Amino acid sequence: MQRHSTTSPLLSLPGAVAAEGQDEGVAAHYGDLFREQRALADGKGLVDLSHHGVVTVTGDDRLSWLHLLLTQHVSELPAGRATEALILSANGHIEHALYLVDDGETVWTHVEPGTREALIAYLESMKFFYRVDVADRTDDFAVVHVPAGSIAEAPEGAVVRETPYGRDIFLPRADLESYARENGPPAGILAYEALRIEGHRPRLGFETDHRTIPHELGLIGSAVHLEKGCYRGQETVARVHNLGKPPRRLVFLHLDGSEVVLPGHGTPVRLAADGEEGRQLGFVTTSARHHELGPIALALVKRNVPVDAPLMAGNTAASQEVVVEA
Repeated sequence: MQRHSTTSPLLSLPGAVAAEGQDEGVAAHYGDLFREQRALADGKGLVDLSHHGVVTVTGDDRLSWLHLLLTQHVSELPAGRATEALILSANGHIEHALYLVDDGETVWTHVEPGTREALIAYLESMKFFYRVDVADRTDDFAVVHVPAGSIAEAPEGAVVRETPYGRDIFLPRADLESYARENGPPAGILAYEALRIEGHRPRLGFETDHRTIPHELGLIGSAVHLEKGCYRGQETVARVHNLGKPPRRLVFLHLDGSEVVLPGHGTPVRLAADGEEGRQLGFVTTSARHHELGPIALALVKRNVPVDAPLMAGNTAASQEVVVEA
């Protein structure tokens, strides 16, 4: 997967420890994970998301054209209103997740690290006769997240995407370090992830695999509009919505706090009653240590797993909270 070639200048700040894997290039934390979480929960600080790709679409047909490709209703999207959308395969599996806002002239979207090249290639292949221009703006703009309740203002030249859990700010990449120093202290991606898990917000590449459909993650409504025109994969979306239920469902897990190591992505989930030799019923997607809740995780499990059944995530005992109805 393609990643931006530079590391964030915020990694030079005191206490910064670099993240690994998908979040390589930004800080995992700045020396105090729980303090950083508490600050974000209190509406203070910011999170460096400069490793995300930034893709823009301009042109007179930008909204009507994107409306044909995305799962979300965007043909009449008002300027300044944030939304999120998916691009599905022909079989309805999630391929891309876009977090977007239109500023009246340009649709700005940020996407997961390593996905922008494939996204742009797909968008370019679908332009046909439409008056649109797709551009990779990752070299010029970086994304920072400020939490809900923050009084930090966006700098001149920035575009703001307002959501219930905070603001994503597209700001000139050259201004990233000065903005962080003026509006910090920064929180690392681990603090951001802990609050994301607490909020049951799925993330592409973590809560998704090659066969994930939107219903499994509770994305109908937030990222998938059921009353819009055709888009690739719509038949699967409509069929599952009208005739059945998805084969899997996202769950929130409270993990046994006595375990030292968190179960990582892909860790098998089984019924506690069946022990370690029991049949695998799902897998952990993301786990974190939360400043109030302790060890927590999201997992994808088979739909028919009883909602009140104690589970095991690897060797760790877990109780579940329903995110997607069985």
